[in-house]
Amino acid sequence: MNTDTPVNASPLAAAIEAAAQAVLDRVTAWRRDFHAHPELGNREFRTAGIVAEHLRALGLDEVKTGVAHTGVVGLLKGGLPGPVVALRADMDGLPVAEEVDIPFASKTKAEWNGEQVGVMHACGHDTHTAILMGVAEVLAGLRAQLPGTVKFLFQPAEEMPPEGEDGGAKMMVAEGAMQNPKPDAVFGLHVTSRLPVGVIGYRPGPTMASSDSLKITVRGSQTHGAMPWFGVDPIVTSAQVVMGLQTVVSRQIDLTQEPAVVTIGTIHGGLRQNIIPDEVVMTGTIRTFDEAMRDDVHERVKYLGETLAKANRANCLVCINKHYPVTVNDPVLTEAMRPSLARSVGEDKLMLVPKVMGSEDFSFFQREAPGLFYFVGVVPQGVNPLTVAPNHSPRFYVDEGCLIVGVRSLAHLAADFLHHGATAG
Repeated sequence: MNTDTPVNASPLAAAIEAAAQAVLDRVTAWRRDFHAHPELGNREFRTAGIVAEHLRALGLDEVKTGVAHTGVVGLLKGGLPGPVVALRADMDGLPVAEEVDIPFASKTKAEWNGEQVGVMHACGHDTHTAILMGVAEVLAGLRAQLPGTVKFLFQPAEEMPPEGEDGGAKMMVAEGAMQNPKPDAVFGLHVTSRLPVGVIGYRPGPTMASSDSLKITVRGSQTHGAMPWFGVDPIVTSAQVVMGLQTVVSRQIDLTQEPAVVTIGTIHGGLRQNIIPDEVVMTGTIRTFDEAMRDDVHERVKYLGETLAKANRANCLVCINKHYPVTVNDPVLTEAMRPSLARSVGEDKLMLVPKVMGSEDFSFFQREAPGLFYFVGVVPQGVNPLTVAPNHSPRFYVDEGCLIVGVRSLAHLAADFLHHGATAG
């Protein structure tokens, strides 16, 4: 498919608008049901069952369940030849106890990493799932006029699977979700509390950061707090490591290329005020927007921790686990599909947004096909987005006006891409 020029509206555009409006009540009902019954990563059994039943009722050509534990993959073959496009929605909730006063607020509790927790769709995945179910209904109703194939990816565990388990987009890819047939492009959206309802935000190139976990263990030698010279103090050493890590971003990498963050989020060491302990353990996160810079930062963090500890006669073990790659929107695809996004909300409601330090495992799908990941606002009209609770908060609130925007935009992206590919091919 040649996407050097903007993709024009498909002949289905008007029909999509009507079908999106017609399915809106059902999308709203699905969203409220999912919100009231959230499920944690790799445990989305009820959600996946509702999704699969809906896709089968639409007469899709293929519906696979149990992909990456609880994922669902649906295949809709259009009545005309053409390319393949994939659309993705994530289904999992978060271990957050809801504090929003709405009739369908979650009262669900579940076990997460050995603890009983409240469960909430505090990041809007309930809206994503309901939106993609609506898109499936819209496109299935137009399948005779559809030039190509649509693959629907309902993904579990975007918020990370439980400890000791695999899951999410990476596992879906490993199990063949992006093969047979292989998509020529993949699209996904995320609702956001940073934009007003009715607004779409997008960005070509690096859009969301990579995400890596950091664990630093500093080993010293325990002694009496009144006589530190008889031991090796891992607390003072750890303080030097924490301060030293700040220079990785501020002094050691070229921030004119891309931003980066190294954060220590936890420090644990010691049991009594007058005893210097043997060990301190710190954990944190590393975020970057470039894969080469990502590896460079990892090397510098490891070297700095080890050498500062050695200078204090302590030992230091630095463990960095790579999680999600950088979410990179294909620049050519993004520019080509911009008219589709603009048609969904109006040119004045389509915004170029800054990079986001949050991460997304949609990036694994983008490694298999050119992709576009964009943002749909959920803040009520007239409310300043800077004043509302962010995603992942127990007070995260969704204005359901975002649902029609999601259905329209994903359906237009899919139909426009397929039509352009069929006519260009």
